[in-house]
Amino acid sequence: MHKLMRILVFFDLPVKTKSERRAATRFRNYLLLDGYHMVQYSVYARVCNGTDSVEVHRKRLQNSLPPAGSVRMMIVTENQYNAIELLVGKPTVFDQEQTYEQLMLF
Repeated sequence: MHKLMRILVFFDLPVKTKSERRAATRFRNYLLLDGYHMVQYSVYARVCNGTDSVEVHRKRLQNSLPPAGSVRMMIVTENQYNAIELLVGKPTVFDQEQTYEQLMLF
């Protein structure tokens, strides 16, 4: 059985020029298409099923990095992620504790 984990991606990207804005948009779109959800502006998260899955997504992320800016990645367990406290604002659907069913392939 694999341990559910979350990848958190934090980024600050330059957006002064048209090419910088395009690169930032491309990166955000990549995150969304790869299963990340926006926690808040410039912070995205995705669920992974164990460390093997984390490594797959780490490599995908590294291959999709923009040419400039600051991008950071942090791995937390699902329990650690669920312990995040919302201090101001309204909870989103992703703030609810998620239940994930394991797929069985035959």
